Amino acid sequence: MITIMGASGKTGGFAAHALLKQGQKVRVIARSEDHLKTLVDKGAEPAVGDAADAGFLAGAFRESDAVYALIPPNVAHPDVPAYTEQIGEATIEAIKDSSVTHVVFLSSIGADRASGTGPIALLHRQEKRLASVPGLNVLALRPAYFFENHFMSLPLIKHQGINGSAMAGNYAFPQIATRDIGAAAAQALRERDFKGSSVRELLGSRDLSLDEATRIMGAAIGKPDLKYVQFPYEAAFDAMVNVGLSKSMSTLYVEMARAFNGGLVKSVEARNARNTTPTRFEDFVTQTLAPAYRAQ
Repeated sequence: MITIMGASGKTGGFAAHALLKQGQKVRVIARSEDHLKTLVDKGAEPAVGDAADAGFLAGAFRESDAVYALIPPNVAHPDVPAYTEQIGEATIEAIKDSSVTHVVFLSSIGADRASGTGPIALLHRQEKRLASVPGLNVLALRPAYFFENHFMSLPLIKHQGINGSAMAGNYAFPQIATRDIGAAAAQALRERDFKGSSVRELLGSRDLSLDEATRIMGAAIGKPDLKYVQFPYEAAFDAMVNVGLSKSMSTLYVEMARAFNGGLVKSVEARNARNTTPTRFEDFVTQTLAPAYRAQ
């Protein structure tokens, strides 16, 4: 049995679908049964509950050999570090009270640093917790910036005719499609060929600046003159709060933007065949992001 946390999300959903297609026995976890219907229809076993409940997770991990673990996002939580700690500790307790031998954990590039990187530093702490469990084999996947993060820019583009954030536009960094993360997770969960505590970076097809990403997006949505604007940190904080993020989450995101701009969030490996993934940003924009923009 392979159990997938966050199965209603992007990376967990892709991993679960891939494993089911390969004939694996899969249990899927989410907060809502409705969100699991597609996977259940394909043969997955549902486990519906709160990932902060160690007892629930222990039951969900029952008879599982491998688990895909993550911290489900909660951008409106008033204390994101406390929320992350609660989920993280519950996951560790549940693993210790189960038959799980292998865990693939969704982390992030930049998680080599213990502080100064906003929400990424919280993933660093969970990596350390998992590595401390005796006898557990852990693979921390450290993917790059998600292509899907660009969805957050669509309302700004639609209503103000610009793209922007607190991150610098001219700095090229790795970016990746979540489907490629899910595929890597599924392979690792199926093969379980990792031992002890290990890390694998996933860097997308190439490095990409936000200036270039904006040009590609603009061309695909019929706005060839679309420009990227770097916002002051204070303005970015206010904008995030205004659209519903908590002050806690907004503070962490601003810290992460500072870390990107300062070169703190970066790959610690040279790009190679193993950490380079297939989906190109151009194809993602054409197939996924541009249709979503037109549907607004």
